[in-house]
Amino acid sequence: MGRAFEYRRAAKEKRWDKMSKVFPKLAKIITVAAKQGGTDSQTNSKLRTAILNAKAQNMPKDNIEAAIKRAAGKDEQDIKEIHYEGKAPHGALIFVECATDNPTRTVANVKAHFGKCGGQIVQNGSLEFMFSRKAVFEFEKPANLSKDELELALIDGGLEELDENDGIFYAYAAYSDFGSLSSALELLRIEPKKSALEYIPNTPVEFSEEQLADIEKLIDRLEDDDDVQAVYTNIA
Repeated sequence: MGRAFEYRRAAKEKRWDKMSKVFPKLAKIITVAAKQGGTDSQTNSKLRTAILNAKAQNMPKDNIEAAIKRAAGKDEQDIKEIHYEGKAPHGALIFVECATDNPTRTVANVKAHFGKCGGQIVQNGSLEFMFSRKAVFEFEKPANLSKDELELALIDGGLEELDENDGIFYAYAAYSDFGSLSSALELLRIEPKKSALEYIPNTPVEFSEEQLADIEKLIDRLEDDDDVQAVYTNIA
Protein backbone atom coordinates (compact mmCIF):
# COMPACT_ATOMS: atom_id res chain seq x y z
CA MET A 1 0.00 0.00 0.00
CA GLY A 2 3.05 2.28 0.43
CA ARG A 3 2.87 5.86 1.63
CA ALA A 4 -0.87 6.09 0.99
CA PHE A 5 -1.49 3.22 3.41
CA GLU A 6 0.88 4.69 5.99
CA TYR A 7 -0.84 8.09 5.84
CA ARG A 8 -4.32 6.63 6.10
CA ARG A 9 -3.33 4.40 8.99
CA ALA A 10 -1.58 7.15 10.96
CA ALA A 11 -4.23 9.76 10.24
CA LYS A 12 -7.05 7.35 11.02
CA GLU A 13 -5.50 6.30 14.33
CA LYS A 14 -4.95 9.91 15.37
CA ARG A 15 -8.49 10.91 14.51
CA TRP A 16 -10.11 7.73 15.79
CA ASP A 17 -8.63 8.40 19.23
CA LYS A 18 -10.10 11.87 19.11
CA MET A 19 -13.54 10.82 17.89
CA SER A 20 -14.01 7.56 19.73
CA LYS A 21 -13.67 9.18 23.13
CA VAL A 22 -17.01 10.83 22.46
CA PHE A 23 -19.27 8.01 23.64
CA PRO A 24 -22.47 9.60 22.27
CA LYS A 25 -21.15 9.06 18.74
CA LEU A 26 -20.45 5.41 19.42
CA ALA A 27 -23.84 5.03 21.09
CA LYS A 28 -25.55 6.49 18.03
CA ILE A 29 -23.89 3.92 15.78
CA ILE A 30 -25.08 1.12 18.07
CA THR A 31 -28.63 2.48 18.18
CA VAL A 32 -28.81 2.79 14.39
CA ALA A 33 -27.55 -0.78 13.93
CA ALA A 34 -30.05 -2.13 16.45
CA LYS A 35 -32.98 -0.27 14.86
CA GLN A 36 -32.06 -1.54 11.40
CA GLY A 37 -31.33 -5.18 12.15
CA GLY A 38 -32.69 -5.99 15.60
CA THR A 39 -31.21 -5.97 19.08
CA ASP A 40 -29.67 -9.46 18.97
CA SER A 41 -25.97 -9.08 18.18
CA GLN A 42 -25.72 -12.79 17.32
CA THR A 43 -27.98 -12.35 14.31
CA ASN A 44 -27.24 -8.69 13.57
CA SER A 45 -23.66 -8.48 12.29
CA LYS A 46 -23.78 -4.70 12.01
CA LEU A 47 -24.73 -4.41 15.67
CA ARG A 48 -22.06 -6.91 16.63
CA THR A 49 -19.47 -4.82 14.83
CA ALA A 50 -20.69 -1.58 16.43
CA ILE A 51 -20.48 -3.17 19.89
CA LEU A 52 -17.02 -4.55 19.14
CA ASN A 53 -15.75 -1.14 18.07
CA ALA A 54 -17.27 0.51 21.14
CA LYS A 55 -15.63 -2.02 23.44
CA ALA A 56 -12.31 -1.45 21.68
CA GLN A 57 -12.61 2.19 22.72
CA ASN A 58 -13.41 1.23 26.33
CA MET A 59 -17.03 2.29 26.19
CA PRO A 60 -18.70 1.05 29.41
CA LYS A 61 -21.02 -1.94 29.15
CA ASP A 62 -23.90 0.05 30.66
CA ASN A 63 -23.58 2.67 27.91
CA ILE A 64 -23.65 -0.03 25.24
CA GLU A 65 -26.72 -1.70 26.71
CA ALA A 66 -28.49 1.65 27.05
CA ALA A 67 -27.82 2.43 23.38
CA ILE A 68 -29.32 -0.91 22.34
CA LYS A 69 -32.40 -0.37 24.51
CA ARG A 70 -32.96 3.06 22.99
CA ALA A 71 -33.46 1.42 19.60
CA ALA A 72 -36.58 -0.33 20.89
CA GLY A 73 -38.00 2.78 22.58
CA LYS A 74 -41.19 4.15 21.08
CA ASP A 75 -40.13 7.70 21.79
CA GLU A 76 -36.70 7.32 20.25
CA GLN A 77 -36.22 9.66 17.31
CA ASP A 78 -35.51 8.05 13.97
CA ILE A 79 -31.78 8.28 13.20
CA LYS A 80 -30.81 8.20 9.55
CA GLU A 81 -27.45 7.34 8.03
CA ILE A 82 -26.54 9.80 5.30
CA HIS A 83 -23.35 10.86 3.57
CA TYR A 84 -22.07 13.97 1.85
CA GLU A 85 -19.37 14.46 -0.74
CA GLY A 86 -17.23 17.51 -1.16
CA LYS A 87 -13.98 19.11 -2.17
CA ALA A 88 -11.58 20.48 0.39
CA PRO A 89 -9.00 23.20 -0.27
CA HIS A 90 -6.42 22.34 -2.96
CA GLY A 91 -8.85 19.87 -4.58
CA ALA A 92 -8.74 17.13 -1.95
CA LEU A 93 -11.81 14.89 -2.11
CA ILE A 94 -13.87 14.27 1.01
CA PHE A 95 -16.50 11.68 1.94
CA VAL A 96 -18.45 12.47 5.13
CA GLU A 97 -20.58 9.79 6.80
CA CYS A 98 -23.21 10.98 9.26
CA ALA A 99 -25.91 9.61 11.55
CA THR A 100 -28.58 12.15 12.37
CA ASP A 101 -32.12 12.67 13.61
CA ASN A 102 -32.28 15.99 11.75
CA PRO A 103 -30.84 15.91 8.18
CA THR A 104 -31.71 19.59 7.65
CA ARG A 105 -29.50 20.56 10.57
CA THR A 106 -26.74 18.21 9.52
CA VAL A 107 -26.47 19.32 5.90
CA ALA A 108 -26.48 22.98 6.99
CA ASN A 109 -23.64 22.30 9.42
CA VAL A 110 -21.62 20.27 6.93
CA LYS A 111 -21.99 22.97 4.27
CA ALA A 112 -20.88 25.56 6.81
CA HIS A 113 -17.78 23.55 7.69
CA PHE A 114 -16.79 23.26 4.04
CA GLY A 115 -17.53 26.92 3.34
CA LYS A 116 -15.54 28.26 6.28
CA CYS A 117 -12.50 26.21 5.27
CA GLY A 118 -12.47 27.06 1.58
CA GLY A 119 -14.20 23.89 0.37
CA GLN A 120 -17.57 23.05 -1.11
CA ILE A 121 -20.21 20.32 -1.11
CA VAL A 122 -20.80 18.52 -4.42
CA GLN A 123 -23.73 16.43 -5.59
CA ASN A 124 -23.80 12.96 -4.03
CA GLY A 125 -22.49 10.39 -6.48
CA SER A 126 -20.00 12.79 -8.03
CA LEU A 127 -17.01 11.28 -6.25
CA GLU A 128 -18.02 7.65 -5.82
CA PHE A 129 -15.97 6.47 -8.81
CA MET A 130 -12.87 7.92 -7.11
CA PHE A 131 -13.22 5.58 -4.13
CA SER A 132 -13.78 1.88 -3.49
CA ARG A 133 -15.79 0.83 -0.46
CA LYS A 134 -13.90 -1.83 1.46
CA ALA A 135 -14.43 -3.95 4.53
CA VAL A 136 -11.47 -3.32 6.82
CA PHE A 137 -10.50 -5.33 9.90
CA GLU A 138 -7.68 -4.48 12.29
CA PHE A 139 -6.31 -7.12 14.65
CA GLU A 140 -3.20 -8.14 16.52
CA LYS A 141 -0.83 -10.68 14.98
CA PRO A 142 -1.91 -14.22 15.98
CA ALA A 143 0.82 -16.08 17.82
CA ASN A 144 0.21 -19.33 15.94
CA LEU A 145 -0.10 -18.10 12.35
CA SER A 146 2.30 -16.47 9.91
CA LYS A 147 1.15 -13.84 7.42
CA ASP A 148 1.17 -16.40 4.59
CA GLU A 149 -0.91 -18.83 6.66
CA LEU A 150 -3.37 -16.07 7.52
CA GLU A 151 -3.81 -15.14 3.87
CA LEU A 152 -4.56 -18.73 2.94
CA ALA A 153 -7.03 -19.11 5.81
CA LEU A 154 -8.89 -15.88 4.99
CA ILE A 155 -8.95 -15.95 1.21
CA ASP A 156 -12.19 -17.97 1.10
CA GLY A 157 -13.74 -15.28 3.32
CA GLY A 158 -13.13 -12.69 0.61
CA LEU A 159 -9.72 -11.39 1.66
CA GLU A 160 -8.24 -9.13 -1.02
CA GLU A 161 -5.21 -7.75 0.78
CA LEU A 162 -3.45 -8.24 4.11
CA ASP A 163 -1.02 -5.63 5.45
CA GLU A 164 1.09 -5.78 8.58
CA ASN A 165 2.62 -2.94 10.58
CA ASP A 166 4.27 -3.27 14.00
CA GLY A 167 2.46 -6.50 14.80
CA ILE A 168 -0.95 -5.21 13.71
CA PHE A 169 -2.71 -6.72 10.70
CA TYR A 170 -5.10 -4.86 8.39
CA ALA A 171 -7.34 -7.13 6.31
CA TYR A 172 -9.20 -5.71 3.29
CA ALA A 173 -12.14 -7.16 1.37
CA ALA A 174 -14.97 -5.94 -0.85
CA TYR A 175 -17.69 -4.28 1.23
CA SER A 176 -20.09 -7.07 0.25
CA ASP A 177 -17.74 -9.60 1.89
CA PHE A 178 -17.78 -7.90 5.29
CA GLY A 179 -19.87 -10.68 6.85
CA SER A 180 -17.92 -13.56 5.30
CA LEU A 181 -14.53 -12.14 6.28
CA SER A 182 -15.83 -11.47 9.79
CA SER A 183 -16.96 -15.10 10.03
CA ALA A 184 -13.58 -16.32 8.75
CA LEU A 185 -11.83 -14.36 11.48
CA GLU A 186 -14.21 -15.78 14.08
CA LEU A 187 -13.37 -19.33 12.95
CA LEU A 188 -9.71 -18.54 13.60
CA ARG A 189 -10.68 -17.12 16.99
CA ILE A 190 -9.32 -13.73 15.99
CA GLU A 191 -11.16 -10.80 17.58
CA PRO A 192 -10.65 -7.58 15.60
CA LYS A 193 -9.72 -4.44 17.50
CA LYS A 194 -11.67 -2.42 14.95
CA SER A 195 -13.74 -3.17 11.87
CA ALA A 196 -15.60 -0.94 9.46
CA LEU A 197 -16.74 -0.26 5.93
CA GLU A 198 -14.41 2.43 4.63
CA TYR A 199 -13.96 4.45 1.47
CA ILE A 200 -10.44 3.82 0.09
CA PRO A 201 -9.19 6.22 -2.63
CA ASN A 202 -8.51 4.56 -5.97
CA THR A 203 -5.89 7.17 -6.86
CA PRO A 204 -4.39 8.79 -3.75
CA VAL A 205 -3.00 12.29 -4.27
CA GLU A 206 0.02 13.83 -2.57
CA PHE A 207 -0.17 17.31 -1.05
CA SER A 208 2.46 19.60 0.42
CA GLU A 209 2.73 20.19 4.15
CA GLU A 210 1.13 23.62 3.75
CA GLN A 211 -1.75 22.18 1.73
CA LEU A 212 -2.27 19.38 4.24
CA ALA A 213 -2.52 21.94 7.03
CA ASP A 214 -5.41 23.64 5.20
CA ILE A 215 -7.14 20.33 4.50
CA GLU A 216 -6.74 19.19 8.11
CA LYS A 217 -8.59 22.28 9.34
CA LEU A 218 -11.69 21.16 7.44
CA ILE A 219 -11.34 17.52 8.54
CA ASP A 220 -11.00 18.59 12.18
CA ARG A 221 -14.12 20.75 11.97
CA LEU A 222 -16.11 17.93 10.39
CA GLU A 223 -15.01 15.35 12.96
CA ASP A 224 -15.89 17.70 15.81
CA ASP A 225 -19.50 17.74 14.55
CA ASP A 226 -21.77 15.53 16.68
CA ASP A 227 -23.52 14.09 13.62
CA VAL A 228 -20.35 13.09 11.76
CA GLN A 229 -19.30 9.46 12.16
CA ALA A 230 -16.37 9.22 9.75
CA VAL A 231 -14.42 11.28 7.22
CA TYR A 232 -12.52 9.79 4.27
CA THR A 233 -10.15 11.53 1.84
CA ASN A 234 -8.02 10.81 -1.21
CA ILE A 235 -4.84 12.03 0.49
CA ALA A 236 -1.77 9.87 -0.29
